[in-house]
Parts: sequence; structure tokens; C-alpha cells
Amino acid sequence: MKRLNELYDCKYDVLIKGIKINSKQVEKGDLFVCIKGVNCDRHDFIDEAIENGASALIVGHDIDRDIPYIKVGDPNKEFPIVTRKFYDYPDEKLKIIGVTGTDGKTTTATIIQTLIGNDKCAYMGTNGVRYKNVKKELSNTTPDADVLYKYFSEFVNAGCEYVVMEASSEAFFRNRLSNIKFCASILTNITSDHLNIHKTMENYVACKCKLFKQTINSGVCVLNYDDKYYETVEKNCNGNIYTYGKNNKCDMYIEDYKIYIDKTVINIRYDNQEYKIISPLLGEFNVYNLSAGILLCLKLGISYDEIIKNIKKIKVEGRVNVIDSNDGYKVIIDYAHTPNALKELLSFVNKVKINKVITVTGSAGGRDKMKRPLMGEVVCDLSDTVVFTADDPRNEDILDIIQDLISTTKKKNYIIEPDRKKAINKALSLAHSGDIVVIAGRGNDTNMPYKDGYIVCNDFEEVNKYINSTLINNK
Repeated sequence: MKRLNELYDCKYDVLIKGIKINSKQVEKGDLFVCIKGVNCDRHDFIDEAIENGASALIVGHDIDRDIPYIKVGDPNKEFPIVTRKFYDYPDEKLKIIGVTGTDGKTTTATIIQTLIGNDKCAYMGTNGVRYKNVKKELSNTTPDADVLYKYFSEFVNAGCEYVVMEASSEAFFRNRLSNIKFCASILTNITSDHLNIHKTMENYVACKCKLFKQTINSGVCVLNYDDKYYETVEKNCNGNIYTYGKNNKCDMYIEDYKIYIDKTVINIRYDNQEYKIISPLLGEFNVYNLSAGILLCLKLGISYDEIIKNIKKIKVEGRVNVIDSNDGYKVIIDYAHTPNALKELLSFVNKVKINKVITVTGSAGGRDKMKRPLMGEVVCDLSDTVVFTADDPRNEDILDIIQDLISTTKKKNYIIEPDRKKAINKALSLAHSGDIVVIAGRGNDTNMPYKDGYIVCNDFEEVNKYINSTLINNK
């Protein structure tokens, strides 16, 4: 807690207990910052913030209210500045690692946390906040400054030395990370996504590049040499550049690998030495993710022995999680929701399958529509049967979304079932021994947004319910 006259050179000796930008979340003693968003201006919610107990405001113009306020030129730019000061600049006390890319951010960030150790390294991203024995959920992959610096402060107080965070393009677009200096950064890959926000690939790539521009001069930039946009990102790196990939010029050279249904055996060359790694992560994409994580950790000074000891501990929620049924088929649950991620996932599944591949998938409403036909083509081409269903429809009609998904595919190997729970049950009912059922798009997400609110739907729970019910019925 601080007083307003500690944050600003002003006459107000008002106690500030927290900082908020959502008037509905304001509690007694909070400082309410009137930022302007894409769709709303927080100045319009001043009365609600006051009613909920705000003790002071930061505004962009004079107001006629009986409450202390500080007028600034741009509340949006002021927001992270005052928040950092309120929490005593916690970002300066942490070594911050950023991971960006279209796919693989969550997995790569989790790999890094596990290799360094969750006692020393915190994680922040799609799977929430994780450090030591603490697990909390986040509403955004990369949160706004009030949440971001609050957690940074928690990490410092818990004794963490590092934090690895997913640095999304949207976060840079919305200036959520403008004041952060990264000690290390990773590029996983760049393919088409989020064009509803960025409009063009050039804009999308430019937002990704901001991570590497904000990496300190003495920092580490780890890049995927095999990615189409490698050279563009390389030109924007501010730190020391290191590469991973299948080219023998790479600092971390992926010589070869063998993929199994329960492990991946990888041969890599680093610093003129060959290493054999047995990874619990599955698929070629995870060969890249693991290589990136190992290379970054080595460059941060983590010992190879420590890395190898921790590789077997890696487990990523909602990413290529395999469940064995009682009837001889396997279920794979994964967060894949882009054409590239689905292609990588299903290519892996086709390499290890015994019989058929049955896929359940959809596409999120209110997001990039341009990727939907490509997603539909990929899943129909790489599956024997596809069940198209809901995936966070929000304000869009599910059948309209599905129509986008099937609009260009020439195959007719699909079923339409808008209810995701029924779709999962349908796919599982079609499966026989040796088949693999892939349930893609939501990973371990629990709440699915519709235009009228949220419904509870978790893919893991639905699969386990079905498997347990068939076990009871077969007795």
C-alpha cells in the first residue's frame, strides 16, 4: 500500500490499496485509472468506480467529482508507470524471459520453467500463473499492467529469480508490455493468426518483433532458424542471437529424432558435442520447443546436468495429453487452434497411429475468420473422420463458424455436432481398438463463452466421464 502523495507530487494524503482499470472490480481504497480501450473509455465508468470504493482517480481531463484525482496527458501511458511504482518496480528485481510465436508459447514457457525449476522460476501465460506450489488462473494470456506487476511483486516476495511469460502479439499491440525489459527471448514460429486484430501479416510479425527489440543488449535472443520469418526477426534483435533448427549451422543443431506414442528420442549437437535426449513430449513440434528451451537455459547459465535431470519432469497441461481408454483406443487432448498447429499435431498422430484418426475440433468466435477454411482442410485431409463442433463461440453462431470451416474442403468425411460435449461423446463412440481420437482447440479450458454467458465444458472431464461410463457398462 502507498499514499497518493508517495506516487505523485500532490497534496492528497490518501491511502491507495490497489490499482484497477475495471470499475466493476474496484474495491475500497483502490486507485482507478481511466484508460481508453478499443471499445470503451473508462472515464465513462468513474461513478461506478467511486460507488465501489475508489479513493482516487487518474484521468485525462478535468472532472467534476468530489474525489482526489491526478490529471495526466495520456492515462494509457501513465497506467504501467504508476503501477510499477506502486509495486516498487518488481520487474527490475526479476530476470524476465519472453516467449513469442503463433504456436508453442505455452509449451516452451513451461519447458523453461521446469528446466530452471519452479522454485526459482515463475510462469505466466495461457495456463495461468504457476510458481512454487501456487496455481492461479488468468483471464488473458498476457495481462494488463495492474495484474502483471501485482504478480511480479508476488514472484519477488516468493524468492523467484526468473519469470518466463508468454508474450502474445496482442499484448504488444495493446501496449501491455511496453515498459518491460527482457533478459531473454524466444521465437517459436510465425504462421497466420490474429489477423482480425493485426489486419496484415506484416503488422503481426512487427508485433512479434517488439519482444526482441525489448531484449537487453547483453540478453539472449533464441530464434527458430527454420522459420519463414527468421531473417525478419533477426534484424530486430537487440540481444545476442542464438539459433536452433535442422541446419548444421545452428547453435542447437537437431540432427535427428524418433517419435513414439509415449516419448521422443532426440539427437542434438551443441558446442561441438552430441547429446541424446529422451523427452516425454510428443511430436516434431515439441522437438523444436524443447530445443529452444534447452538452448535458452544453457545460455542463461543453467548446467546441462540440471537440464537433463529436469527434462523428465516436463508436463504441459492441455498440450498433447494422452489418455488410454479401456477399449484399446487412445485420446489426445491438445490446444491446437491454428492451421499450422493442427497440421503438426495430426501429422504426428498419423505417424504413430495403428488404425483410424478421429478428430473433434471447432474455431473460436470473434477471432480470425481467415484461418477457418485452412483449418477445415487440414483436419479433413489428416483425419479419417472429423466432428466439427463449438469452440468458444462467443457472439457468433456455431453453425456459421462450422460453415466457414468446411467451406473449401473437398472431403465429406465429417459430422456436424454443435454441442461440444455431444461431439466428444460421438467421436469416442466411433473409436475402436488402435484408433486415436484427437480433441483439439481448448486444451484444459473449463469455461466456454457464448453470447448469453459461459457454460462449463472441460474436454478432459468429458473424456473421463465417457471412459468411466463404458467401464461400468462393460462390467
